Formats: sequence, C-alpha cells, structure tokens
Amino acid sequence: MNTVENLEYNTERSKLIIPEYGRHFQKMVDHAVSIADAEERNKVAQSIISVMGNLQPHLRDVPDFQHKLWDQLFIMSDFKLDVESPFPITTKEMLQERPEPLEYPQNFPKYRFYGNNIKRMIDIAIQWEKGDMRDGLEYAIANHMKKCYLNWNKDTVYDKAIFKHLYELSDGQINLVDSKEVLTDSGQFLKQRVTKSTRSTGSGKKGQRSNNRGKKRY
Repeated sequence: MNTVENLEYNTERSKLIIPEYGRHFQKMVDHAVSIADAEERNKVAQSIISVMGNLQPHLRDVPDFQHKLWDQLFIMSDFKLDVESPFPITTKEMLQERPEPLEYPQNFPKYRFYGNNIKRMIDIAIQWEKGDMRDGLEYAIANHMKKCYLNWNKDTVYDKAIFKHLYELSDGQINLVDSKEVLTDSGQFLKQRVTKSTRSTGSGKKGQRSNNRGKKRY
C-alpha cells in the first residue's frame, strides 16, 4: 500500500525544461543546485556535463559543442546553478531577448513582381552619364520590366504603364513617359512563355515514353 502511495504521476511532476534529457537527468541538475558546498557543486556539474556529452557522441566534433552543453545545463537549472563555467554564462534575460526585426529588402512592395534586381539595375543606370549607353540601358531595363510584368500579371500591358513604374522606381530620374520608344510586343513575350511551357511538358512525356520502352507487354 505504501508503494502505491509513493508513486509519482506525470501530472503531479514539474514540467521538464528540456524533455530530451528525461526526468532522471532533470533530477540530477536539481540535486546539483541544492548542494551547499561550492567545490562539490562544481564537481557534480562537471560530471553532468560529461554525461550529457556521452549522450550525444555524434555532436562531439560540432563547433562550440561544450559551450552548448553548459548553456543547456544552466537552462535546465532555471539559471539557479552557481558554478564556474569555462564559457560566458548565458542569462535568462539574454535567452528571452528578442532579435531586432529584419528590414524587408523591397523598397516598393506594390511592385515586388519586378524583383530586387530590377531596382539594383535602375540604381546603376542612374549613376551613368547621360548618353547613348545610358539610353540603351534604360530601354533594356524597361523591356525587362515588361517581361516580368507579363509573367505575373495580365496578358497585356501598355508601354506607358511600364514607363510610369520605371519613373517611380527611379525616383523620377528616369523619365520615358513621353518617349516614342516602343518596347517588345507583349505577344512576343507571351509566345516565349508558351514555348518554354510546351518544351517542359514535352520533355516530360518523352521521358515517360522512353521509360516504357523496356517494359514487357502482356
């Protein structure tokens, strides 16, 4: 009867901080925290680190492996373990600190279908001296923008719409709105897209036919 009364149920136990190590390992860490003698506490901590390393032999060659083990030990002790660590001790505040939000690289999210490379090309074109070479680059950029637009949007687009987008993306430094230049016809871009799609589909069917040649028919 006494044995039944002394049984522990998971619902009554404290939550495991790192479940991968198991309940017995957590008890070892809790015992180390409760040791009053500093020298003995350090010895027990070193022994725990040694056992942790033996449980993960495949990670011994990983850089900073020992550092990670010590971090895990302090985390499992809820940062209450007072021992000498060969590495800088990670605090609870450091662990809970949120990283700074990353800036989204796209400056014009409503024109994200053009991609960041187009914006980089525009920035380079702006730095060039005005002349035939820059005019040619601006026209090539506008043409590529039209191709990108047709890949992700409608089946047709007016050149003036592309020129307006280019004007916005260049902060008004490239103005082809009143230009008489004519970009590649939308149908040409669409034809190329259909041709690529047909080739990829055809190559798949061809592969299927070749795979069936060696099979016996019954």
